[in-house]
Amino acid sequence: MNKLFINIIAVLDQFGKKAIRFGIIVVFFWIGSLKFFAYEADGIVPFVANSPFMSFFYNHPKEYKTHKNKEGELVKANRDWQEQNNTYGFSKGLGLFLISLAIFVALYKVAPLPSMIASLLVALMTLGTLSFLITTPEAWVPKLGGEDWGFPFLSGAGRLVIKDLVIFGGAVITASESARIYLSRKSK
Repeated sequence: MNKLFINIIAVLDQFGKKAIRFGIIVVFFWIGSLKFFAYEADGIVPFVANSPFMSFFYNHPKEYKTHKNKEGELVKANRDWQEQNNTYGFSKGLGLFLISLAIFVALYKVAPLPSMIASLLVALMTLGTLSFLITTPEAWVPKLGGEDWGFPFLSGAGRLVIKDLVIFGGAVITASESARIYLSRKSK
């Protein structure tokens, strides 16, 4: 291969760090904003309801399966039940938290210590999200007659969750970068 091309690739790590930070900011801001809409709140119900660490946010987590709305669907009785379950209240609170994390991760040059903390919280959240692969039955293809079901066959929900492995690594990188900036300024 061309040595110049390989040399260019060899120095892309700084660009990669910026791309990772930008990606975390966009994903957390966008997904956080979507938490204010019913369809997104409805979509996270199986994860929250089945989580031993989060189900307490809902009033009736074990009853969710009979009150699920599909994406874009409106069944008024299900929407009313979700209101009573605190589905939308929890989702809005989570949305505010995610947007706040995105903002702090973005402010790494202005406020490196809060940015580092936000990145660590992003990493911690991704570990929590990855736990859904264990706690949420909907993360795996159900046995409905086909030959591909259960582990290792991720459902749409499972494919949504597994990507957090990459975000975890990115959050560690952004936390480290913010910490270096903080330490550099503190030593001056």
